[in-house]
Amino acid sequence: MLAMTTVKGTYKMKIVVLEKSIVGEDIDISSFEQYGEVTYYENTTYDQVGEHIQDAEIVILNKSRIHEETIGSCPNIKLICEFATGYDNIDIEYCKQRGILVCNVKDYSTAAVAQHTFALYFYVAEKLRYYDDYVKSKAYQNQDKFSNFDLPFHELDQKTWGIIGMGMIGQKVASIATAFGCNVIYYSASGAHDHPVYERVSFEELLSRADVLSVHAPLSDRTRHLMNYEAFAKMKKSAVFINVARGPIVKDEDLYQALVDEKIMAAGLDVIGKEPMDPNNPLGMFNDSNRLIITPHLAWASVEARTRLVHETCKNIQAFLDHNPINVVNLV
Repeated sequence: MLAMTTVKGTYKMKIVVLEKSIVGEDIDISSFEQYGEVTYYENTTYDQVGEHIQDAEIVILNKSRIHEETIGSCPNIKLICEFATGYDNIDIEYCKQRGILVCNVKDYSTAAVAQHTFALYFYVAEKLRYYDDYVKSKAYQNQDKFSNFDLPFHELDQKTWGIIGMGMIGQKVASIATAFGCNVIYYSASGAHDHPVYERVSFEELLSRADVLSVHAPLSDRTRHLMNYEAFAKMKKSAVFINVARGPIVKDEDLYQALVDEKIMAAGLDVIGKEPMDPNNPLGMFNDSNRLIITPHLAWASVEARTRLVHETCKNIQAFLDHNPINVVNLV
């Protein structure tokens, strides 16, 4: 390990990685060791947070809850590196009071999440599960015509693609949808965002006009359970709903009921209210893959994105050690 020059002189910082497993076994994270003495934990439960970072000065984490109860007895923490973009798992105000800097990683997974958004859409919109099964069941071999289109599908061209959250990912999705010939509209939950190209509309108008509605917003008091049964009931019955943002933006049981009641045609989810999925989550009992696909929170996790995540986290640590911190989300 290389000793770095810090505020204490040349010495090894004590660094703890709370959730090593989040980045996968195929990505090398040994680069953190150039900054100090690193302790790795595959995973950390809520009750283990304080114990695992008792002497830590730099903490690298993804989903672990950080607030007074979990780190109140940990006196040495100076920097928390969120191994992600979202930081709703961290009590920002508490860290600010403690003088603990919190940094995140921006824009590392934009391409991956946008790509997965369309993968989810096309899976349900073009009934890919049905047609793949049709061919592999040998039914295609036994038919007397060259094609089969038992389940109709439609073009994206000239459809309206609605977006909740016009940040970096939302803008990337908008540009791809535009390339497919879509008219893009969006809703800003904060009310503070105006895009010069795409049409901003009210939530009610978004629901009523969208042929496809995808979510790319952070979780907040404004967005929690924004998509409930009432919202789904206002959408077109032919609409496809996509969530690749945060699970609790959707009320899972309401989406289930909306699918059962055919308030919308289909949904593609990469996130759900509780992860891993609760056995009692009704979405797990909706077995029609032509109308619902759920992937296990992997939209962000391309090899390239996870590699960038490690690289950008290293840059955050280096900037902190150079007394010029970057990507700080709680200005002290």
